[in-house]
Amino acid sequence: MNSYPESFERLTEKFAGLPGVGRKSAQRMAFYILSLSDAEAGAFADAITDAKRRVKRCRICQNLTDSEICPICGSDKRDKSVICVVSQPRDVTAFERTREYKGLYHVLHGVISPLKHIGPDDIAVKELLARLDPSVEEIILATDPDAEGEATAMYISRLVKQLGVKTTRIAYGIPVGSNLEVADDATLYRALEGRREI
Repeated sequence: MNSYPESFERLTEKFAGLPGVGRKSAQRMAFYILSLSDAEAGAFADAITDAKRRVKRCRICQNLTDSEICPICGSDKRDKSVICVVSQPRDVTAFERTREYKGLYHVLHGVISPLKHIGPDDIAVKELLARLDPSVEEIILATDPDAEGEATAMYISRLVKQLGVKTTRIAYGIPVGSNLEVADDATLYRALEGRREI
């Protein structure tokens, strides 16, 4: 017999449905929400509702924004000749943290995955191809180095190369601060393959 009220269990189940959240973490979150004042709980619920209502995809790059065009696409300081293609909006954040990349982005919102019944039409490939005018000189494919990410990168590179646009893939290799002896064979191979002159 369950010792918690049905509404509490329903709240726990909603938190447990979030990626990476287990049952115990979901229960802790539910207890935390119940410990909030009515005003704090209302503000929390309003933030969820407001984000769901206002956040949408940038009509150019498909990144998340609350306006028609995101700040990156709207900036005059970005290099519009280079587009970095990523799988998810969080990947844009990762690149922006480096403060080194100055080009534009394109967010696919997924990768090709036949096992999950996700094909090219289910991600933002058409929107990427529509952006490739003569001002675009390079497409950087920055999907994850797993099977699905590689398949997506290969698919896009074939389409983009037909249009005469330079296509590159980000290098993968040894993380900074780690030891070579603990690296697996595939990582060492990628590190060798992605080497550059110094």
